[in-house]
Amino acid sequence: MKERFYRYIESLQDKITSKLEEIDGKAKFQEDIWRREEGGGGRTRVIEDGAVFEKGGVNISAVHGPLAPAMQKYFNVGDVDFFACGLSLVIHPRNPMVPTVHANWRYFEMYDKTGKVIDQWFGGGQDLTPYYLFEEDTRHFHKVCKKACDPHGFSLYSDYKKKCDEYFWNAHRDEARGIGGLFFDYLKEDSHMKIENWFDFVTEVGDSFLEAYVPIVEKRKDLDYTKENRNWQEIRRGRYVEFNLVHDKGTLFGLKTNGRIESILMSLPPHVQWRYDHHPEPGSDEEKLLKVLEKPVDWI
Repeated sequence: MKERFYRYIESLQDKITSKLEEIDGKAKFQEDIWRREEGGGGRTRVIEDGAVFEKGGVNISAVHGPLAPAMQKYFNVGDVDFFACGLSLVIHPRNPMVPTVHANWRYFEMYDKTGKVIDQWFGGGQDLTPYYLFEEDTRHFHKVCKKACDPHGFSLYSDYKKKCDEYFWNAHRDEARGIGGLFFDYLKEDSHMKIENWFDFVTEVGDSFLEAYVPIVEKRKDLDYTKENRNWQEIRRGRYVEFNLVHDKGTLFGLKTNGRIESILMSLPPHVQWRYDHHPEPGSDEEKLLKVLEKPVDWI
């Protein structure tokens, strides 16, 4: 399974970076092959200072070795070995009318000291972080997510949409990071779903990413915006940074397993503002976004 999923994310990385380069028309992804001393490595691809994408990364990795003591405690296991592979992406567009997007799809195995697999699961999801709310874009994103989920179980979209709303919540701000999407973890084999069934589900979600995001980019990338719009984008990017550094489990896992720092922190935007006690004007488009972020919305 691990070889099969790694081949899939290699192909998906090629597909996504090729399409995003086509849309940008100026910048290209720069590739960085790296190795991890304890075992494994990855292929990082980063785009910067483009016509459409100010910064973005589409990274794959496959790492293995002894599970660090901090993660043994987290998973409530003893001295075991692990394998983890996945694709992780974050795209920060230049135009404030285009939302930031995040996605990842991953597979994990744990082994006893004889090499026997003692646990395995999939995880991942995709979610949208707009700076200005276009409800038709939000509905489109969620409809594509639901279409990818439904063939594998009609409750999956609602279950994983709810988990996304719960996970991407900036608890210290008491607000959502964005307008959600899908989030799932620990998808293990049981009496209803074999591990191959979960592979089919996760890869269908991965295959849906470009359909979910690209039409929004193409619709909004050439809209006019002001310096004030840009300031608001940078202020909201600050909340994105806060979530990734305070709450995100993937960031924590990478830092505690001697992951590659440049790849882990690739998700951070290039230009950010933190303004003291900033509040938008009442009735403004900026306030409209904040109202939506106060409580999860059923978009479809």
